[in-house]
Amino acid sequence: MEYIYAALLLHNAGKEVTEEGITAIMEAAGIAADKGRIKALISALGDVNIDEAMAQAQPAYAPAAAVAPVPTAMPGQAPPEAVETKKEEKKEKKEEEEKGEETGMEGLASLFGS
Repeated sequence: MEYIYAALLLHNAGKEVTEEGITAIMEAAGIAADKGRIKALISALGDVNIDEAMAQAQPAYAPAAAVAPVPTAMPGQAPPEAVETKKEEKKEKKEEEEKGEETGMEGLASLFGS
């Protein structure tokens, strides 16, 4: 796949897609270039109009771009729903503790005759 990406990068930059160009991109990315695969790619792309091929492929990807992204959490964070649930749980727990304290105080008051 990286060979195709290299060819598309060259094409997008307005440069001719050549073995040397793809090899240079692969080496710049720190990937060992396989000359056989590069030659096969250049041969396969010989009769292909890359602009036309990309234009035909574009509609296949367009609907996915129209979908709204789902909110996600950053690494180490809880999802937004979990954060809301935790806040609600803390609030409920605090209310229960306050009720417990009130009943506890009433019990102490009865011991001292108030």
